[in-house]
Amino acid sequence: MNFIKSLYLTERFYMSMIGIVVLALLGHFIPILFPFAKISLLLFLALVVVDSLMLYRSKKGLSGKRICPEKLSNGDENPIDINIENNYPFTAKIKVIDEVPPQFQMRDFESNISLKAGHVKTISYNLRPVERGEYQFGHINLFAATPLGLLQRRYQEEKKRTLPVYPSFMQMRQYELLAISNRLSEVGVKKVRRIGHQMEFDQIREYVRGDDYRTINWKATARKSQLMVNQYQDEKSQPVYSIIDMGRSMKMPFNGLSLLDYAINASLVISNSASLKQDKTGLITFNKAIEAIVPANNQRTHILKIMEVLYNQKTSYSEPNFELLHATIRHRIPQRSLLILFTNFESLESMKRQLPYLTALSRHHLLVVVFFSNSEIKELIKKPAKTQEEIYIKTIGEKFIYDKKQIVKELEKYGIHSLLSDPENVTINTLNKYLELKARGLI
Repeated sequence: MNFIKSLYLTERFYMSMIGIVVLALLGHFIPILFPFAKISLLLFLALVVVDSLMLYRSKKGLSGKRICPEKLSNGDENPIDINIENNYPFTAKIKVIDEVPPQFQMRDFESNISLKAGHVKTISYNLRPVERGEYQFGHINLFAATPLGLLQRRYQEEKKRTLPVYPSFMQMRQYELLAISNRLSEVGVKKVRRIGHQMEFDQIREYVRGDDYRTINWKATARKSQLMVNQYQDEKSQPVYSIIDMGRSMKMPFNGLSLLDYAINASLVISNSASLKQDKTGLITFNKAIEAIVPANNQRTHILKIMEVLYNQKTSYSEPNFELLHATIRHRIPQRSLLILFTNFESLESMKRQLPYLTALSRHHLLVVVFFSNSEIKELIKKPAKTQEEIYIKTIGEKFIYDKKQIVKELEKYGIHSLLSDPENVTINTLNKYLELKARGLI
């Protein structure tokens, strides 16, 4: 039974059979061709036997192994490698079909290679998941054929394997490495001019050329009989909370990912960057109820806890309860903190309904409201309108964009920091905003 299950006929087999049948049919009308048909059939059967013996003489003619990370990064290109080794004593023609998770809808994944005896070859491809959760890989199907190419033998390698898809830790590591090497400007993070001195005193040291004269400590200079200056450092251990609205408006898709996933990816990067600057990082997710609260902490392992919490967040497609959010923050976060609220206001009226709770939060904390612009509407209004219907659509689109700009002005009027960003740039823009507030000494 295993022999039958693993044996497949190739296109060359069927074409040869058709040729023999045609030759046999012609033999009925042209008798001289009939002996050739018999000889061709016998030769064909002999080649089939030889082909099958070559394929099945080795118990394990091919071996394959899938090499992939323990978890996948949401919204990023994740590399997947398949190592194939040919244990046959001849050059094998191999068709590779990998059973990728059904979420990717890749029903036509196939690769054809030719591999010499004893050689190993790697097939590489990338997978870009667009939602968090569990993704199950199936078998690696290897179809081996000899140089004759009449039959194929199937090998099923690798057991079924489930991989979790986490928020974009690739993006987090990218910003972390660039921050350590002071190259954040390469990905669009702006250099922010510091305004004045930071308030946290570090130490008194000797003056070196280039130091600011205003930092000279005259008492220490008199005692040491040489110029001494005060050294300051960034204020540390400031609480920074990422607050994510998981209401139905955050399920709007853009380039495959939902706005919620863009907000989750940005929150992970901001939390990690704040932790590198030795600030405390925390997390709150909410919709009609408070879904998760992670108190602010500055331990490096705290980022892993935030990542695990973000991995499990799902929307209930309900309206967010900003009143409950305000009450929870007032009760759970007594210390003045930076609150980065990721939400999505589609109209000025929807923002005004939540404005009393936003202004109440801004009285006790430094609040930054991050919401999303609709880049598809921007592309739509750039196109020239030719019909009456297109004029109406373009006018409505311009009204949506105007409302978004009015939301920014309305929030600023009440002293609330705001950030209107395209989904694909929300991480960079939010990181710029955090560094700007840090440089201005507002946190």
